[in-house]
Amino acid sequence: MKILIGTDYYYPSVGGQQIVLKEIAERLVKLGHKVTVATSKMKSRQANNHNGVNIKEFDIQGSYVHGIQGKVNDYQNFILNNKFDVIMIKAAQGWTIDALIPILNKITIRKVFIPCGFSALYDQYYSEYYKIMPGILRQFDHLIFYASDYRDINFARQHNITNFSIIPNGASKIEFSVSKESDFRERLNIENNSFVILTVGTFTGGKGHYELAQAFQMANFNQPATLILNGNQPSINPKLKTSVLIKQYLKLGPRSMLKRIFRDLLHVFSKGEKPPKRDWTDIAKEVNSEESNKTIIITNLQRQDVIQAFLNSDLFVFASNIEYSPLVLFESAAAGLPFLSVPVGNVKEIIDWTKGGVLCPTPIDNNGRTNVDSQILAKEIMKLANNPKKREQLGKDGKKNWSNRLTWKKITIEYENVLKGINL
Repeated sequence: MKILIGTDYYYPSVGGQQIVLKEIAERLVKLGHKVTVATSKMKSRQANNHNGVNIKEFDIQGSYVHGIQGKVNDYQNFILNNKFDVIMIKAAQGWTIDALIPILNKITIRKVFIPCGFSALYDQYYSEYYKIMPGILRQFDHLIFYASDYRDINFARQHNITNFSIIPNGASKIEFSVSKESDFRERLNIENNSFVILTVGTFTGGKGHYELAQAFQMANFNQPATLILNGNQPSINPKLKTSVLIKQYLKLGPRSMLKRIFRDLLHVFSKGEKPPKRDWTDIAKEVNSEESNKTIIITNLQRQDVIQAFLNSDLFVFASNIEYSPLVLFESAAAGLPFLSVPVGNVKEIIDWTKGGVLCPTPIDNNGRTNVDSQILAKEIMKLANNPKKREQLGKDGKKNWSNRLTWKKITIEYENVLKGINL
């Protein structure tokens, strides 16, 4: 098959979504398919082909809600004029899907869409967008969801949309079959007898780094303890030109235009009213300056060292405020590393699939965001820190269940069947 994949971000961009599509795309190539990825232009991208996957860049940014800026016609014509057999678009609320809304009915090849969570479904700023979403979903031949019970799949069910499959995330058997490097801890100046807690996630402010650092500061360990906060700084797109917003306003009638301007201003001011709080770096400075047995390391490791961090840690902790289907939990299971997570996204389902983790009780607000209590998190961390037998069993069960079902090799076959029209 000649497959086109659309995604706002792709290698060398860093993030969970990028890893998922990179793994799937490269394995589809190995299965004999011709794969092209349509994505955003990146200065750091040095080639238009990586591991057999063709990369077609478009100088486009934005979304339906915030306005799309760039050569949208080039993207639309590329899809309409090239003889692909199937197109698969990943993630709502981004330009690779939103730029196609006007021409979806003209795309006659098989169309597959991965909604990827609908993170802004409960945000009033996106209310108009989600009013038209049922019509968008109905124009696709098939949908792929990562969870059996989450806001995106439930949205589809509420609108009587049934042409979908549930395909979980996973982790690479190639990556996690490497040997554990005995000098990893030494390279990070971690004592051999230290209890090492790991978390991995982009430093967006919503990945739970602050809450976890605070919990680590509160916890009492019977041995030296180290918290590794690993992540990269988020990619920030330049602000859309004012002319783009003005053009959007002018398309509306006077009443709708005033309503849109008021909504946009309200969104901007509401974002600015939140009082600044200490971040994880402040807590790290405090912990590292105290005379205690605890250390916090903030780092951005290369991918091969991230794998070694999984293999050399004692517990993975995930305290994110909002997620869909956290890739890092599958990777933790693949490493045989027990995990503790708040109930974000479909974590409960991931625990059921892998049997490799424990849930930390955390309330969820009306917007679907977890409000992590650092004191409770600290208690749950200490429970597992003081129970090595349970951690060992969780690690063994997680690795076994991941190997049986949740490797990218097996998951790619499920994607291939959907792309071929052999629906699961």
